[in-house]
Amino acid sequence: MADITDIKSILYTEKTLSLQENGVVVIQTSPRVTKNGLKEVLKQYFGVTPLKVNSLRMDGKVKRFRGRAGVRDDFKKFYVTLPEGVSLANQEA
Repeated sequence: MADITDIKSILYTEKTLSLQENGVVVIQTSPRVTKNGLKEVLKQYFGVTPLKVNSLRMDGKVKRFRGRAGVRDDFKKFYVTLPEGVSLANQEA
C-alpha cells in the first residue's frame, strides 16, 4: 500500500513544465509504488482522480567520489494526466 511518504517530489524541469501546460504532472516516488497505489494516494490526499498514469522505472547511477564508487537510489517516475483545469498546486495536502 502506497502512502504520501512514498512521493519524493514533483519534478520541475524544462520538459516537465511544458508537459504541465497540457495537464501532465511528473512525480518521483520510491520504487515500490504502483500505478494503482499512486492513484489512491492522489485521491486520498489531494482529492484528484487522474485520467491516466504512466510509469517509468529509473535505476540509480553509479557515481565516484574520492575514488570510491557509490550508487544513487533507484526511483520511479510517474507521468500523471489530470483532468482539465485541475492542478496539484491548488489542492491542500
